[in-house]
Amino acid sequence: MRPFRLRWPVTLIAIVTIGIFFYAYASGRREVDAVGRTNGRVAPRFVASTLGSPPAPRTLADFAGQPMLLNVWATWCDPCREEMPSMQQLYRDYRSKGLRIVAVSIDDAGSDDLIRDFVKEHSLTFDILHDSQSAIMEQYQVRGVPQTFLISRGGRIVATRFVANWSSAGSRALVDSLV
Repeated sequence: MRPFRLRWPVTLIAIVTIGIFFYAYASGRREVDAVGRTNGRVAPRFVASTLGSPPAPRTLADFAGQPMLLNVWATWCDPCREEMPSMQQLYRDYRSKGLRIVAVSIDDAGSDDLIRDFVKEHSLTFDILHDSQSAIMEQYQVRGVPQTFLISRGGRIVATRFVANWSSAGSRALVDSLV
């Protein structure tokens, strides 16, 4: 009987959390700020590969000293597909100010062609990397995709966003404070 008592509150919390994210997404509010332990801490190191032939490893150190928007996504994720056009427009508008956008796909190993097709379909020109082991999920405590981390020139996470419209005034204000 005791295990049931412990499962009930955990299940209720999970249902309420999912409900909040669903409501925020379904109600037309396409942006959800994350609250929690990630903001303010040093951005964890990660390793992901380019989509070139042969793939080359990239790490957080490759982008040191540059303000960065680090996006964790997947080709099978519908909100990721919705978010990418506004992220591309953000890159067009802010790359001259030094902003780097690095989108790390967590698709399975062997998905490079699928990721390349996605990049081509959405005319993406920012850095696209692939973490076929999804190690970045644990390193950054990613709770779901898409999740984006705004990282300062000093390498600290200054904000975390879920399902962002990067054309909105709120998103632009966050990026302005970063660059």
